[in-house]
Amino acid sequence: MPLKTLFLNPPSFENFDGGAGSRWPATREIESYWYPVWLAYPAGMLEGARLLDAPPHHISAEQTIEIAKSYEFLVLFTSTPGFPGDIGLAREIKKANPTIKIAFVGPHVSVLPEKSLRDCPSIDFVARKEFDFAVVDYAKGKLLEDITGISFLKDGELVHNPDAPQIQDLDALPHVTDVYKRDLDVTRYNVPFLLNPYVSLYTTRGCPAQCTFCLWPQTLSGHPWRKRSTDDVAAEMAKVKEYWPEVKEFFFDDDTFNIQKARTIELCAKLKPLKLTWSCTSRVTTDFETLKAMKEAGCRLLIVGYESGDQQILKNIKKGATVERARQFTKDCHKLGLVIHGDFIMGLPGETHETINNTIAFAKELDVETIQVSVAHAYPGTELYDYAVQNGFMVKDSKMVDEGGHQLAHIQYPGLAADEILSAVHRFYDEYYFRPKAVFRILKKAAFNSNDRKRLYKEAKTFLKVRSMRNKMVQQHGDEAAAAAEPVKA
Repeated sequence: MPLKTLFLNPPSFENFDGGAGSRWPATREIESYWYPVWLAYPAGMLEGARLLDAPPHHISAEQTIEIAKSYEFLVLFTSTPGFPGDIGLAREIKKANPTIKIAFVGPHVSVLPEKSLRDCPSIDFVARKEFDFAVVDYAKGKLLEDITGISFLKDGELVHNPDAPQIQDLDALPHVTDVYKRDLDVTRYNVPFLLNPYVSLYTTRGCPAQCTFCLWPQTLSGHPWRKRSTDDVAAEMAKVKEYWPEVKEFFFDDDTFNIQKARTIELCAKLKPLKLTWSCTSRVTTDFETLKAMKEAGCRLLIVGYESGDQQILKNIKKGATVERARQFTKDCHKLGLVIHGDFIMGLPGETHETINNTIAFAKELDVETIQVSVAHAYPGTELYDYAVQNGFMVKDSKMVDEGGHQLAHIQYPGLAADEILSAVHRFYDEYYFRPKAVFRILKKAAFNSNDRKRLYKEAKTFLKVRSMRNKMVQQHGDEAAAAAEPVKA
């Protein structure tokens, strides 16, 4: 028998958005919970294992420690914003269960293995990048010295084993939905722009795009694009339809779901007979024919990374797309009746007051259903991080999030302070959602669907609460900066 293993997405910030399968692990404007997809793969390979997703199930740190007492091996998925809290939890678990072995996984420890190990002696080893087989091999008794892709301390010295080869045969991995069925309550998961309840999974790994800010391809999944066979995906989707007849939407949370036209059209042909409602990620380079095939196969919504409305910024971040192509893509989606959730980022290289205004105007011109506006965050291991450090653009002693997990700006540029970038996020949301056209769209949705009405009311209350808090925070930072700039009286 392997070690009795607990795979943990740890307790985190209130209204936590994300986890082991999400792009941004922090508190959002509206409470959101994504699936811990990465942890589900190895959790499906080990007999007696359990996947514990604490945030959506509202399992406290104290409850997590109690649960961990009955396990021999803990695999914890951490993040840069959540790492301080996660190592505190690891220490307490080790106190309560001194014989338990603890491994940390995720982008943060993949990039900073030695620092992570020295920051927390309770961590026995870290598994870098794709960690599926590394943690499974350890649970089955393989010695640390013989496992590729891991780092650990031995007699105070770092042992950094060679990288593990990337997994090529994705069909050989378990179906994560089998693990969800066993360990998770799908009614606990909510994302404002997806139908509720929903279930998410991957059909590919990796992303060939070179976006300088994007965390996952640069630290965990890699740039080489690997795909499951369309037959394997279709088989899983037929199964989940039986598992959860109450689920209203399935979401393909790939780095880029539809980057290869032929494969997308082939998969759509196999999804169409299932008559599912599904959504996915998309780049603006997707053409009309592909979008049409997706729509006919049941696709409802696309998450689209527009990032900026300024062409030079798109070049600076190696987006591989143009503003004009984004416009045409959006027109194509609207023509086909595909809903868009647009992602934008404030504070990317080259940002100025003018480019901020241009991006807000661009977003209003596109007029997509919903938007998400983030502060540019330079995660260790990304090209953006190296750029910001080398050019002195990182704010001294800055953090990505505050104590409540709310995003903070930690990059600034000549003529554009960090607080001004944070303030731009606040203004972006206000200017976008308080337009008559956007307000009418929300009210119309609430008027014709009682389920949407209850959900929208709850989300509106949360959004306005966070908006007020963010506004006070921006004002406080501005007052502190103004006070610091005042000359000292003799």
